[in-house]
Amino acid sequence: MTTEHDGVRELLAAWAFGALEPAERRAVPLHLAECESCAAEAERLRETVRLLDGPRLDGAARRPAADVLAGARRARPTGPRVAAHAAPYAAAVAGLRALVPELAGRWTTPVVHDWDAHATVAHLLAADEHLARLLGLAPRVPAAPLPADLSWTEAWDRRTADVIAHEHGRDPARTVADWSAQADGLLTVPEAHDPERAARAVLSMGLRLPVADHYLGRAFETWIHTDDLGRALGLVVPPPPERHLWQLVRLAVRILGIALGPTAPPVLLSVTGGEEWVLGAEGEPVLAELTLEPYDFCRLVGGRGDPDTVAGNATGDAAAVRNVLERAASLAWL
Repeated sequence: MTTEHDGVRELLAAWAFGALEPAERRAVPLHLAECESCAAEAERLRETVRLLDGPRLDGAARRPAADVLAGARRARPTGPRVAAHAAPYAAAVAGLRALVPELAGRWTTPVVHDWDAHATVAHLLAADEHLARLLGLAPRVPAAPLPADLSWTEAWDRRTADVIAHEHGRDPARTVADWSAQADGLLTVPEAHDPERAARAVLSMGLRLPVADHYLGRAFETWIHTDDLGRALGLVVPPPPERHLWQLVRLAVRILGIALGPTAPPVLLSVTGGEEWVLGAEGEPVLAELTLEPYDFCRLVGGRGDPDTVAGNATGDAAAVRNVLERAASLAWL
């Protein structure tokens, strides 16, 4: 890919929203006329904008998509740009901040599990806290002592429930302010800007992974719950930018490989767009092949897809494919 190609591709989202400067606006159509892949991506983004500008599912008025983009831009963290591993989290945070004004007067809307919109943001406050504390940030909500013999999942559930209960006694604006301040902290610490510092492995939520991967985990969860909120409100939330989506795909594949272990029936997993991995037993003949779209794969791993109905193509050993799909869906703690 050329530098020009990469530069134009970075502009496509803003172009779809009609938010480019005049010089940039002239460059995009010229490139689209020559580049089939960028033209396809531009059309997908324009369709997303059209959906954002359309009526709510309940018929109420909606803010123009350009206003949503402006909100996201205003919400971007200030200061130096973060490193590539933290960029998806920064973008996901900006996306949720842009959605927050739509929640005015609708904080009790049921969203997912038994959470309303207020509890969903409170959950993210609790979820981000794990990485924040590991990186030296103080918790935003006072923590009650937990029994030492709790498993990480039990401790996680207890802390999440405590934070949600605490936040339900406060105004949602204060919950958003604390979540936002904690997110800013995560995007300000050195680990968000220095890949070498982010390469060290830490244990969080049952997984010992590089800090960089934990940032991707935070991006994954923030996007999933922003989408949950959007669906509850009848709003279309665009998927992450392609480069960020692929970072989430690769993280999900790494975790899925760990979860399947070295003795699982080997399956060749292909994610549309050019990458593939053999999951399961190494050195054994591949028993099946499975192809999924990046978006569908991420939603499956995020607990928002059904192994029985996820769109994809599979050949070979049906049981081996089923094992991969079910294990992928079981990874979600979201």
